[in-house]
Amino acid sequence: MRKVVAVKQPTDGGARRAVFAPVDNRARVEAVVRRLGDAIELGLLADGEQLPGESELAGQLGVSTVTLREALMALRQQGLVTTRRGRGGGSFVSLPEIPGEERLRTRLRGWSTEELRDLGDHWAALSGTAALLAAQRTEPEDLIQLRCTAEELDLAADAAARSRVYGRFHVELAAAAQSARLTREQVALQTEVGALLCLLLGDDEYREEVAERHRSVISAVQDGAHESARTQGERCVRESTARLIALRLTL
Repeated sequence: MRKVVAVKQPTDGGARRAVFAPVDNRARVEAVVRRLGDAIELGLLADGEQLPGESELAGQLGVSTVTLREALMALRQQGLVTTRRGRGGGSFVSLPEIPGEERLRTRLRGWSTEELRDLGDHWAALSGTAALLAAQRTEPEDLIQLRCTAEELDLAADAAARSRVYGRFHVELAAAAQSARLTREQVALQTEVGALLCLLLGDDEYREEVAERHRSVISAVQDGAHESARTQGERCVRESTARLIALRLTL
């Protein structure tokens, strides 16, 4: 039986607000499943966290309760949500386990170096633009969540936790840019590539290097140094992509 523990609720930052924003009108059940599933896998919604009630959540996402129930059923089948009845019941997040190293290596083998390079270009464009816009638009108090996420990387003990925090940093960077579309695009991208970063972030030295790059991004954003922020955001992503490509070549 799964042990139930008290869960510290995450800060309601821009990234979480983007998770609960209305979904696109097309294919709404699939859109809700993808939106919530991506947020769960990335750790934007904490393991064991109770989701809002059906009526409230349906209202936030701009869908009917029937659509929401279908989406929650699909998420339960994927093992990403559990439902408890009775007093204290509801729908609760169930954070999936990151696949083992060999399965991740097998997944990486499924990517060609050209595909990884193309993914890296897309990721760099997103993070670079987000950093530039954040430097233009944010006030120091808007960076609180981004700083918390950066500090969390210093405390993350294992590669799986580090990869989720790494991904959340880039999502929070997009949220700091005050762009819901950029934020949702980053969430989707991180769930595509994030697990592969476990193959890199088990290395404590590289984790420290990434943490320092994240701090450099925050400093540039806080100083309003637009171009420097963009350069730092892109550099962080391109370095990770280059390491993934190098690892792919060894496989």
